[in-house]
Amino acid sequence: MKKLLTLVTTLLVTVSLFAQEDMTFQANVTNKNGDVLFIKNGRTIVKEIKADEKGEFKATFPIKEGLYQLFDGAEYAQLFLKPGYDLKMTLDGAKFDETIKFTGKGSNENNFIAAQTLAEQKFDYNGMLALDEAAFNKAFDEKLNGDIARLDKQTGLDANFVTTYKAGISQGLQGLKQYYAQISANKKLNNTKSPGFDFENHKGGKTSLESLKGKYVYIDVWATWCGPCRAEIPFLKEIEAKYHGKNIEFVSISADVQKDYDKWKNFVTEKQLGGIQLYADKNWESDFLKAFGITSIPRFILIDPNGVVVDADAARPSSPKLKEQLDKLLK
Repeated sequence: MKKLLTLVTTLLVTVSLFAQEDMTFQANVTNKNGDVLFIKNGRTIVKEIKADEKGEFKATFPIKEGLYQLFDGAEYAQLFLKPGYDLKMTLDGAKFDETIKFTGKGSNENNFIAAQTLAEQKFDYNGMLALDEAAFNKAFDEKLNGDIARLDKQTGLDANFVTTYKAGISQGLQGLKQYYAQISANKKLNNTKSPGFDFENHKGGKTSLESLKGKYVYIDVWATWCGPCRAEIPFLKEIEAKYHGKNIEFVSISADVQKDYDKWKNFVTEKQLGGIQLYADKNWESDFLKAFGITSIPRFILIDPNGVVVDADAARPSSPKLKEQLDKLLK
């Protein structure tokens, strides 16, 4: 679900043509997740605000008008900032999204964002993605028009904010439409013969999909630089242990580029990764990855003993759905 919320609610940071001038930001945070608040523009840290001796955060700093992210060490919130703002925030770090509130100059825009964030969390994106194409397109239009209408009805908002946020709504939902198209394409691969591979094995030689015929094959496409991929590793190890000795092989295919080849070799060794560890011959351009339309990772694929695709977008190791599926298949 977080993946979907990120996909839909993440808006590109846009910067106005106004000169960079100062603004003031204050925060009173209970149950702090850290002693530093970070204001970020994508991966760039714009400002670090350290807690004073009273545990409060306050800073005056130059800013360009636009959308930014606030990171408290554990969670993110989106902010709209501009020169001249005197923004005050209160927050309970244990109930982040539910408690974030703003006062002062700039509060209208940021309270609107906070309310929209909560509304997004309650929206049933999974249900929307399960619809057929006609129903999805209808739901898409209703969601887009509803979000824009809600923004237009809000009074007292900065005009540039409205323009920027409206563009972000459209862009985020277009991302959802692309994701729906990817899911639909994945479903068409189910119950078809899987494309093959013949990749370098970390233990030496090569391993092909054909050589694994007669067993179920659960494939993890990943890379050493991918945070969400690494987060799945402990769960994958648990799954491998649970089904050890069963009629299934666990295969991890690295999409690391050539310059990171040694990094992959060392990572597999140092982290004691199990299963069959393979290196894709042309990373993202490998025929196997392209055949499955893989443009983001991690991606999991389940293939049956006859080489037929069971699920082209299988559940992650951290999902209870994977155990449910494997329990049925490996009785």
